[in-house]
This record gives sequence, C-alpha cells and structure tokens, in this order.
Amino acid sequence: MIFDFFKQKHECKHTHVPIDVDEAYCTECGALIKNKWFLIRCSSCNIKRTAHCEYDIIKPDTKYCPNCGGTDFYIQELDNINFIDLHYAVLKKTVIPQTKRATRQIWIEQEETLIPQANKLIGLSK
Repeated sequence: MIFDFFKQKHECKHTHVPIDVDEAYCTECGALIKNKWFLIRCSSCNIKRTAHCEYDIIKPDTKYCPNCGGTDFYIQELDNINFIDLHYAVLKKTVIPQTKRATRQIWIEQEETLIPQANKLIGLSK
C-alpha cells in the first residue's frame, strides 16, 4: 500500500517526434503531438530572454533582465521558428486528443435476374 506511492508512472516524453514539423505522431505511444514554440521577452525593453519549461510552465532562466534589470516578462507564441530564435525559444509538445472517426459501411445486394438464361454466355452454353 505504501509502495504504490513510489511506483513511477511511465509517461511518454515524445522524444522521437521531430521538431521541424507542426504535428506528428509519436512512434512510442501513437499519440498525435503538436509542437508549439514560445519566446519570453522583457516587458520594458522587449529583449529576448532565455527560458525553460518547468512543469508545463514557461519561466525565464534568470530572475532579472540582463539588459534593463526588470522582472516583468511576457510570453510570445511563434507560428514558425527562425534559426536566430532557436537559442531563446522553448518547445512545448502537447497531445491532441483524437476523436473517434465515424465509419460508414455499405453493402450491395445482387439483383436477381428475371431471365434465368441471361447469365449464360451466348454461344458457349450447352
């Protein structure tokens, strides 16, 4: 009972999902993953700050801005990542819940022919 607390849940980290695509399927768990890039900028001087993701919360690496000394910042979501922003950007991989796809099935019944000899080939019937 007390050892149940120490059992670790295996949660997939989606390490095999490529970072250069917007959405991809994870090869380890099969989930659909969306890559989102974020930048942290200083609120007063608008300079890019280095950051990290801790428990799904994006935080700056340093408490104070290295340019102006301010503590306020804002998070900017990027549509596309540039090579210059790669050092400052933070990648969050989010799982997109898959909805069950509706399947449709049809069947075709064979029509009965009114003339029983119509199925025979002409000239080859005995």
